[in-house]
Amino acid sequence: MKTRDKIVFAALEQFNEFGERNVTTNHIAAFLEISPGNLYYHFRNKQEIVREIFALYSDELLERFTPIQTQKESLALLKHYLDSIFTLMWKYRFFYANLPEILQRDEVLHNEYIGVQEKLQTNLVDIMRAFVSLGLVAVDEEEMKPLVRTLHLIASSWLGYQAAMSPKTKITEQVIHQGMLQMVSVLKPKATPQGFEQLQLFEDGVKAIHT
Repeated sequence: MKTRDKIVFAALEQFNEFGERNVTTNHIAAFLEISPGNLYYHFRNKQEIVREIFALYSDELLERFTPIQTQKESLALLKHYLDSIFTLMWKYRFFYANLPEILQRDEVLHNEYIGVQEKLQTNLVDIMRAFVSLGLVAVDEEEMKPLVRTLHLIASSWLGYQAAMSPKTKITEQVIHQGMLQMVSVLKPKATPQGFEQLQLFEDGVKAIHT
């Protein structure tokens, strides 16, 4: 792996473990056992590293939430998207946990974030339409965008909300699963009998992990 990539992945690991605001470029260099000068050869400052991580996140986000043109069984399709939410929230948890502060201090990153999220919301509406066509949810066109916006709001702000509710909150897989269950609770009232059954199966599976 190239040194530049090692720096990015080491920073991601450190940001997730200790919080982005608590990690400096010197911490990252020490973690990799390289000189600060070597790190600065690849990145001028920590913000450039954050932007690089965001680029990785954006690519993965849009790839995972591109509507799938497939005959995949509805339960498998539903699980694919819900699992993707968990994977991204866990892999890039520092970003979700401290999103407003990270964006407020970097206008370029903020504009990039807005552009990516606009693309994502378009994809999410198309995915919701696919769920309607598969008979999983009963949502008319007027309800589509508000429902997607609510689900998107929960996913993007859940970790920040948890941190705000308790200064001692540690981000764990269980905390992220709670966010997923919150999204399922929003979907359930819109589910068809088939969709409700599949959401319940998913919900039971998540709860079983932590019992």
